[in-house]
Amino acid sequence: MPTKSDVRRKMFRIIFEADTSAGKAFDVLLLVLIIASVIIVSLESIVALRRNYLTLFLTMEWVFTILFTIEYILRIYSTPKPLKYVFSFFGIVDLLSIIPTYMSLFIVGSQYLLVVRVLRLLRIARIFKLTRFINEGQVLSSALRASATKILIFIGTVVLLIVIIGSTMYIIEGAASGFTSIPTSIYWTIVTLTTVGYGDIAPQTALGQIVASFVMIMGYGIIAVPTGIVTVEMSRSERQMTPTRVCPNCHQEGHPNNAYFCFNCGYKFDRSA
Repeated sequence: MPTKSDVRRKMFRIIFEADTSAGKAFDVLLLVLIIASVIIVSLESIVALRRNYLTLFLTMEWVFTILFTIEYILRIYSTPKPLKYVFSFFGIVDLLSIIPTYMSLFIVGSQYLLVVRVLRLLRIARIFKLTRFINEGQVLSSALRASATKILIFIGTVVLLIVIIGSTMYIIEGAASGFTSIPTSIYWTIVTLTTVGYGDIAPQTALGQIVASFVMIMGYGIIAVPTGIVTVEMSRSERQMTPTRVCPNCHQEGHPNNAYFCFNCGYKFDRSA
């Protein structure tokens, strides 16, 4: 007869991993429920539909929330290290995906925050063993971390440039052309430099138009700089195959199915599972 420990271990494999048919079926069902719940929340925001089907929408939202609450409790119960899961990225996302419905009992409209459930779809790559996409995501993540300092310095330089150009345009154009203050002029500079160009404020003087033209051209070059920085870092990142096995102790993914120990915390895997 299976012991309590055996049941929890089997439950862990089904809920947290996707290398078994039962685990994959569980996660696919979960994804379907997540997508359906997000669609329901989105439809409820449409006034005409909310007026006619509010009771149905509220009922379905509570059904989904109760199911996700049960799933969250089972995740905590099945893992050997509950706190590791609770404070992990997916643990926090799972919790945030159920809190808004309960908050709606006290704060009207908070149920629309349920769209945070779409973050749970990040599991889809692991579920369907799309390791190539997992690898690409890890490469991008590593590249962003490696280039963070360079990008921050670049953004800081751009901010200083925006303040200088905005102040200059305020002096050149003035309130008559819509540049009523330095903050307003800075807003125009940001819109122009990012090539968005709303057109709500435009320079009228010849000098102002010359500066605006310079800012527009400069915008194309500025957009290219952070892209180049990240691209260089991505080319340096190593690409490794990432299996879907999860460590029960620290919830670190990426262990080969034949691994004996977790590379993150040293936990010894149960090879008989």
